[in-house]
Amino acid sequence: MSAASFARRERIILRSVKDAQLASPSVVPVGGEHISSPRTHEETPLAESSILQNRHGTRYLMFDDAATVADVFALRCRTSPNAPAYRQFDSSTKEWIGIDWREAGERVARMREGLRREGLQPGERIAVMLKNSINWVVADQGAFAAGLVTVPLFVDDRPDNVAYILCDATVKLIVIDGEEHWKRLKTVQERLGSLHCILTVKPVNDPEEPRLKLLADWLPSAPGAHDRLPTKATDLATIVYTSGTTGKPKGVMLSHRNILSNVQSGLAVYDVFSDDVFLSFLPLSHMFERTADYYLNMVSGASIVFSRSIPALAEDFRIVQPTIIFSVPRIYERFLAAINEQLKKSSPSKRKLFDLAVNVGWSRFEYQNQRGPWKISFLLWPILKKLVAEKLLARFGGRLRFAVAGGAALSPAVSKVFVGLGLPICQGYGMTEASPLLAVNLLERNDPNSVGPAVPGVQTRIGENNVLLAKGPNIMMGYWNNPEATRAVLSEDGWLNTGDQVKIDSQGFIHITGRIKEIIVLGNGEKVPPVDMEMAIQMDPLFEQALVYGEAKPYLSAIVVLNDEEWGRAAAEAKLDARLDGDSREKAEKFLVQRIGRQTKDFPGYAAIRKVAVAREKWTIDNGMITPTLKLKRNVILQKYANAIDDMYKGHAL
Repeated sequence: MSAASFARRERIILRSVKDAQLASPSVVPVGGEHISSPRTHEETPLAESSILQNRHGTRYLMFDDAATVADVFALRCRTSPNAPAYRQFDSSTKEWIGIDWREAGERVARMREGLRREGLQPGERIAVMLKNSINWVVADQGAFAAGLVTVPLFVDDRPDNVAYILCDATVKLIVIDGEEHWKRLKTVQERLGSLHCILTVKPVNDPEEPRLKLLADWLPSAPGAHDRLPTKATDLATIVYTSGTTGKPKGVMLSHRNILSNVQSGLAVYDVFSDDVFLSFLPLSHMFERTADYYLNMVSGASIVFSRSIPALAEDFRIVQPTIIFSVPRIYERFLAAINEQLKKSSPSKRKLFDLAVNVGWSRFEYQNQRGPWKISFLLWPILKKLVAEKLLARFGGRLRFAVAGGAALSPAVSKVFVGLGLPICQGYGMTEASPLLAVNLLERNDPNSVGPAVPGVQTRIGENNVLLAKGPNIMMGYWNNPEATRAVLSEDGWLNTGDQVKIDSQGFIHITGRIKEIIVLGNGEKVPPVDMEMAIQMDPLFEQALVYGEAKPYLSAIVVLNDEEWGRAAAEAKLDARLDGDSREKAEKFLVQRIGRQTKDFPGYAAIRKVAVAREKWTIDNGMITPTLKLKRNVILQKYANAIDDMYKGHAL
């Protein structure tokens, strides 16, 4: 490749796009608010040049269709070398430390040189099994710069699952944290034959394993010469293994273009500025976090702070004061549960004030979105905002501009509270096979009962059985080593079968109505979405986990995991034996059915849960009951509690 063509390929342009032709919807003033005209579900694809165009004139790195993730990262480092890039907590010094883009680029260059010296060839795979950190980014970007393919792994995944992925992808090198990870991997050591090198961030003492190398010792002191590899945008960038709720995980193959086109789609919808701060706490092994936080920050120039842990998340919010977050619904549910717990201890007047703030704020939101009338109570909002909303939203650090929920359905009840208090939560939708974003609500046009319209660049249509089909430059290349599974979901002309049943309204907003594989058909033919019911049950802090069952049965039942503290308190108030033993068990189970009934009262009558069984242990990744993305392994749970299920249906014929 000539120097001129190389320069053309890596050219990056920074310019205002306020006069550009917009790929996303135009903005028109309505009632003093900027309301976006709705996108249709047959979306206009991104411009052929793939130059990002933001509808508000925001400045971003611009790149063309030939760019790889490595190209864009290198160009970001050269364009804003002194700007903050990443920050994390140093447990040894008890301080938050950060690096700018120049240092990030230097670390990646050393990683690239180390991989080259290791003898790895373009297209070969390396795995990253680290918590969210600067080292995660360095390993990922170093692999891309060396023309390699990254295989992300969940740090708390089961060793047998990790071994399966490493073997299936023929991974040559893995980066792990230290002793704890190695102890887990050592239990499946005989299945790690493809690995040539095991890099550890922290020292590991195991002289019998010659493949173990300390990352700091392994890294070269200098980056070496950088001869750009002939990696193409259409080449494989990463293999991301899906959760495997019904069997062995499948490796989703995503190209550089898949990923970058999806980042462009996100930035065409939302303004993200170089002084924005993201708090990263979902695992980077999850494509939602990887694209929406990490790769998006690379293009926008915003900085990322890596949270210490989920238990420390509340404190991290207060310290970091992020401006944007991307999260699964469970995090919002936890914050709401903490708020509700505090309200229980408050005076009746404070609880009424809270309810008033939520209701007035929600009505304002509905009015702003042209779904409700103006009300005189809106005049109270400045006072309610100061007395209630600002104090509670301070739990998120007090600077959030907006939040996005994805990965699972967000309960309307949760959305109403936070949106009512002034935190715009935009629910989105996607899947790993789509890099992952397919649809998301807009700040200017937000319907919490939907997952929003298709993002720019993505086309959607409804297929057989009302299943959503999607097509675009973000759709996967296929499943690794699994052409049969690929053919099952990906048509020859590029349409992805999502497996989710939907309705698309006249405004182009997509409403998820069910999932083909997660619909319970009762013995009388009535259909029930179990995930929706489980989410409703778990809104009661008494129930930590729940699985709804009833396939071909006369009624629904549930297996639940109780919160020990909440159950002890509830049992004492109801004069029940908290041990759930002997003759007292039936009375306690009736009480639990009543509690579940309160949470599921909005479902149809045939969806009433009539029986409940209490699981004695929590469902975790280690005991094989949930996936690393916290989805229930239904078949595993049902098999374990088969006897309890039989008991719940004894004597009840169809």
